[in-house]
Order: sequence, then structure tokens, then C-alpha cells
Amino acid sequence: MVKISLRYKIKKRKYDFLIFGAGGMQGKIVLKDLLEKDYRVFVSDVYQHHIDALLEKFPDIEYELLDLRNKKGTFSLIKRINPFMVINCAEGDWNVSVYKACLKNKVHVIDLGSDDGKMTKKQLDMDSAFRKQKLIAITGCGSTPGINNVMLDYAVGLLDSVHTVEAGFAWNSNIKEFVVPFSIPSIVEEFTDPAMFIKNDKWIKKLPIETVKGKRYQEVGRNKIFQVRHPEPYTFYYYYKDKGLKNVKFYAGFPTHSFSAIYNFITLGLASKEKIKVNGSEIMPLEFLTEILRKSELPEGYKENEVLWVQAIGKKDNKRKEIFMECIANTLPGWEDAGCNIDTGIPTSIIAQMVINKQIKAWGSFAPEAVVPKEDFFKALKEKDMDVYMNSRLIN
Repeated sequence: MVKISLRYKIKKRKYDFLIFGAGGMQGKIVLKDLLEKDYRVFVSDVYQHHIDALLEKFPDIEYELLDLRNKKGTFSLIKRINPFMVINCAEGDWNVSVYKACLKNKVHVIDLGSDDGKMTKKQLDMDSAFRKQKLIAITGCGSTPGINNVMLDYAVGLLDSVHTVEAGFAWNSNIKEFVVPFSIPSIVEEFTDPAMFIKNDKWIKKLPIETVKGKRYQEVGRNKIFQVRHPEPYTFYYYYKDKGLKNVKFYAGFPTHSFSAIYNFITLGLASKEKIKVNGSEIMPLEFLTEILRKSELPEGYKENEVLWVQAIGKKDNKRKEIFMECIANTLPGWEDAGCNIDTGIPTSIIAQMVINKQIKAWGSFAPEAVVPKEDFFKALKEKDMDVYMNSRLIN
């Protein structure tokens, strides 16, 4: 195990990190990785049973229950804990309010990304406010957004101009049984919310189900891929339109057995956000589904692998050039319950450590492609057996 020493010089703090949504799928990965590297972490979650599950694995952690909809409570907890950084692993609905609370408390912040470009824009528009406070804020620090953003910046750096970018993820498992791929609420939004993409400098909207097609990836086999609402088209265009970018699409990919199960949840109403009455009590089907699936156990011997991919098309020396970037993640020994989700939680942990160790120094509000040092980031991914390729050539 590689331990990264603390090299930052700040006023002595009791905690390095405060993790929101620590009991969720990604929060658990981030927490485990940071604790293994001897960082001091305080955790928070909205559900006591999520905390109880964490305490079974990490009995010494300190915690506090918090619903991020409580803005005063969010501000108060950050003020009390006074961490070097807040790592927000909760659902993206509360990213802006967490940013505002961190600004008021003069604390650095990163998150897993917002649901779409509108909220991401609000976060990036806070750039001057964070710079004035000499703070760092980075949104979208997981797999995608996250790894894909850094890979795109690597590719664009090799081009004189870029006019088209497509990106996405695809995955599969050795046992064809349904296992929750990542956050069910986020997945449902990907399947149902209109996908936004850019064609010839114009934003266009389509329903994901209208874009479904089959595609085979050498690393994971055949997937059903479809365009989804994601923040990458916004940040890619935001950072690279001056380099000629005019077309951007983002794709989600699921193996057939997983795609079919999720589609059935949606069509049967089990993923609805509209509350229904059951024996006199009101429940939200999606919340019920999320908690039921959370209790499901992995099949014995279950393993996953995932490919994150980015295709950049542009020009180099007045000649057409295409660059295809990939990051391959597999189930790691000791991390079996995370599956290929290590490629979301681990990058978040890596970027947090880069900030605390001053590998990232720029003040302001960013997406990863703007500030994450690419070679160091790829090297850190390799330590968790995540391989990065450019045009089929291993580069880390």
C-alpha cells in the first residue's frame, strides 16, 4: 500500500476531510481509501442505518446525521468540524448549496458531479468567489465526469484543434445477474431524462430510449448504449470551444441483463418519485427500491469490469487526427463489494489528496480537465490497477 504523506502547511485541524453521503456506494469507497492512507475523516449521511453499516467496518469513525436539504445544518456542521476539505458524495441535487456552505466557511470542496450542465454552470460561475477566498472547488471528480475529463484534456493537448468529442462508459460482469451498477436514482435519471448534446454549436435534446443501439467493446463485450443527460457535454464545450469544438455527445452503456432489469423497474413504476399510500403511510417507490437493492448480496464470485472512453477528432499539422482514450477498471481483491465502482470513488480520493498535498494549486471553481495534473493522476490510477490507453497503447 502506498501512503501519501501530508505535505500541506495550514493551521492545525482535527480533520482533513468531511464526507457527505459517506454511507452511499461511492462515499464508502472514498472513506476506505482515505482511512487506509491515514487521513483524518469525519463522515455524515442522511440515514442512521447507513452510518451503522459504516461503523461495522470502521468502528472508530466519528459521524453526524445530516439531511443536505437543511442548509443551516449543512453550514453549521462544516463550521463545527472545520475540515481542510468537504468531499460531497451525496446525490447531485445539493451540490450548489454545499458549495455555498463551503464558501462561507472558507473550506475547499469537491464532488462527484451534478446531474446536468445547468447545475454545473452554476458551480463554475462561482469561480471568482472561490478565487477571492483562495479556495479550490472541483466538480465531477469520479469516473465520468472525472477520469474521462482528464483523458480528454490529455488528448486535446496533442491536437491543434478539435471539432468532435464523444465519450461514455460501458461495463459487464462475469455472472449475468442484476447487481446495482451505481446509484439507482442517478441511473433512473439517465434512462428517463432528456439527453442534451451539441451538434454544430447548437444544443439538441432527445429522449434516451430513442438513441439506444448495440455496440461491442473489446474489453467488456456487447452493451446497449444510449445518449444520456450528463454534465460532460457542458464542461467539454466550456473548456474547448475556443479550440474548435462543435459536436459533443455522451453515452451510457449497460449489458443486456442489467439494461432489461432497470427498464423493467421503470416501466413497472418501481422507480417513480411520486409518493403512494401503503397501509396509511406515504412512500416514494424510488426510495423503497433503492433501500431494497442496497440490501441485496453479491453472487459468489461476482466480478465486474468497465471501460471509460473518450474519442476526440480534430487536426494536427493540418491533417485529420483521431485519438481514442480508454481507462479499464476491474474488480480489485479486497474491494469486491465495490465492483468496478472503484473507478468513481478512487479518483475522488485521488483528487482530494492532490489538493491537500498541493499538487493542485489553482484557486477557483473548476471541472477536472482544467486543473488535475494528468500524468500524476494516471499514475495514481495505476496503483489501483486502472490502466489508461491512448489508441490501444498503455500510457500509465
